[in-house]
Amino acid sequence: MELNDADAIYNMGSYYARGLLGLRPNQAKALELYHRAGELGDVDAYFSIAYCYRNGRGVELDEKKAQKYWELGTMRGDIHSRFNLGLIEGRAGNMDRALRHWVIAVKDGSLESLENVKRMYMNGHATKDDYSTFDLNW
Repeated sequence: MELNDADAIYNMGSYYARGLLGLRPNQAKALELYHRAGELGDVDAYFSIAYCYRNGRGVELDEKKAQKYWELGTMRGDIHSRFNLGLIEGRAGNMDRALRHWVIAVKDGSLESLENVKRMYMNGHATKDDYSTFDLNW
């Protein structure tokens, strides 16, 4: 952590969040460390910050902030953040945007997203032609 290693800082945040390695659970400290790790480029940090806001862990519950941090995580390539943005879009009725998030996440290896894409096809919310609008380079 003293060397500003983003992974080490993120991991320490996770230890505080869960109360591991003899540390007392401290959500505020975990969130502080997640922010620091995110600023240093840790791909998982913004997902964890969003999780804190989405679930009121160490902060007041704030779904808009959660979405903001999932967007930041998505920009860094975090497939879990992209999966959650797909959920947000799907719940808002923006099925084309949900599909886009999930298809990109599938390309990056998200099995959860693959299951949601399958459900969209089975429920008639997507067709095979929908893929033609995505530049995925498969």
